[in-house]
Amino acid sequence: MADEKIITERLGTDGSDIAHAAELLQAGKLVAFPTETVYGLGADARNAVAVAKIFEAKGRPRFNPLIVHFPDTKAAAAHVEMSDEAQRLADAFWPGALTLVLPLKPGSTICELVTAGLPTLGIRVPDHPAATQLLQAFGGPVAAPSANLSGLVSPTTAEHVLSGLMGRISAVVDAGPCEVGVESTIIGFEGGATLLRPGGIPSEAIEACLGHGLKTPTASITPSAPGQLESHYATQAPIRLNASCQNPGETLIGFGHVDCDLNLSLSGDLVEAAANLFSYLRKLDEQGVKKIAVCPIPDHGLGRAINDRLRRAAAPRPDRPLTKD
Repeated sequence: MADEKIITERLGTDGSDIAHAAELLQAGKLVAFPTETVYGLGADARNAVAVAKIFEAKGRPRFNPLIVHFPDTKAAAAHVEMSDEAQRLADAFWPGALTLVLPLKPGSTICELVTAGLPTLGIRVPDHPAATQLLQAFGGPVAAPSANLSGLVSPTTAEHVLSGLMGRISAVVDAGPCEVGVESTIIGFEGGATLLRPGGIPSEAIEACLGHGLKTPTASITPSAPGQLESHYATQAPIRLNASCQNPGETLIGFGHVDCDLNLSLSGDLVEAAANLFSYLRKLDEQGVKKIAVCPIPDHGLGRAINDRLRRAAAPRPDRPLTKD
């Protein structure tokens, strides 16, 4: 792929553009498309060569599994063993920002590169009309991590996708900004319902549906679901979390009624904050700021997902140290 010249098309959401996007997927090409959470980078999940192009375009570690998207629950259940609890969550929250990690059915056509060699598969039914239309037109499972370079801020607009993947993918379906703005919540079921990644569906809502609390995963070097790498969603500038004041040289991201440079939500609305998070981090990257500080975010509801993304964005990398308050 490195030697292949790719012209990236920007498509709309009318019938002909959706049909063209589906044809590109059928031909083993990469197509970014909107979901209610973030833009995903799609490929035919049965085509190992196509899936390999996802990893190459993103620079994504091969051991990090991918989520597969389906137009409805019936299509998703054809590839996995649905437990009673999984079915209950699917009935309650699909279509929506929830991914379930379940055992693969024998004979599933999902290629091994999607699962990173694991016996399980992350499945989701997105709640976005353009995504649903594309999945229906394609007629098969679509593997789709976030449509950005690996480890960087997830895209919530087509412009974000193009800024990182122009010339690396065949097309992006542009349907405007994503409504939720953080990725899906991921639930696994090995040893009981487990919160593998907080996200667009608050864990409290999931616990209420199940009638019991969620377990937390044990520490593992190998991710069992997407978004579990310690350093992820990284900005170029170091990030200081739970900042009670703004130090010299810092750009401050606020929440609620505080003096700051960018405010995730002046009214303290966690839904608004989640929708703004990635676009704000990306904006500061584009501005070339040297240091970022973030005010405390309440750690409940969507705040858990926001704090999870911020902790991973602030995690130490080889090229920068951890910044503490």
